[in-house]
Amino acid sequence: MHFTSQQHLDDGVLEREFTLGEIPGTLWTPASASAPAPLILLGHPPLGLRTMYPRLAGRARHAAADGFAAATIELPGSGDRPRWAAAEQTRADLRRAMEAGEPVGDEIIDALVLPLVEKSVPEWQAALDVLLSLPEIGGPVGYSGGVISIGIRLAVVEPRISAAVLFAGSLVPAAMFEEARRVTIPLHVLLQWDDEGNDRQAALDLFDAFGSKEKTLHANMGGHSGVPQFAGDAAARFFARHLR
Repeated sequence: MHFTSQQHLDDGVLEREFTLGEIPGTLWTPASASAPAPLILLGHPPLGLRTMYPRLAGRARHAAADGFAAATIELPGSGDRPRWAAAEQTRADLRRAMEAGEPVGDEIIDALVLPLVEKSVPEWQAALDVLLSLPEIGGPVGYSGGVISIGIRLAVVEPRISAAVLFAGSLVPAAMFEEARRVTIPLHVLLQWDDEGNDRQAALDLFDAFGSKEKTLHANMGGHSGVPQFAGDAAARFFARHLR
């Protein structure tokens, strides 16, 4: 890991950009900590870290106020990373189907999501290896938000992740439902009831499939961008219970 820049935000949080090979990322650590801080990995949609920065930084600052470090990395094919021709074509197919009011077929969902999961999960694990080697960061580790299929795979294959907050709303391949049955860590799932880009019933079916003994569905009225503040507060309390 190579740190490329750093700044203190106005609340004292230290924000450092880094590269891990070709992968850019950002790490936020609390202003003051007497011991290594637990870590939350901040997932995000494949829109690029620059586009997502305001939301990611806001989430990280809330985490830091609760004593957590937070980190994120750029997803394959996003931001300044090399374009991914197959993903670009599949996104175009998805846009055409949605604009035409047609159902999005399984072949589009699989082609869009499964390669992203296969490529990105090992990168998250590599980043976690390095982040946990830093003296200011310790376990346990949580995962929050982003593409829900990435969160599912990480929850299955990464034993260092102790709890996860997942945002229902991503297109989910059928194969991920089988993986969801193997998830055993505590889960807090956020669902916007009127999310225009989400199949509500599919989200409910996925929640039902999770194998975790402790899982909570926090559903709120409103569209994709209308998550109320109290829902975020509930997610913060969830991490406070499981990452201390």
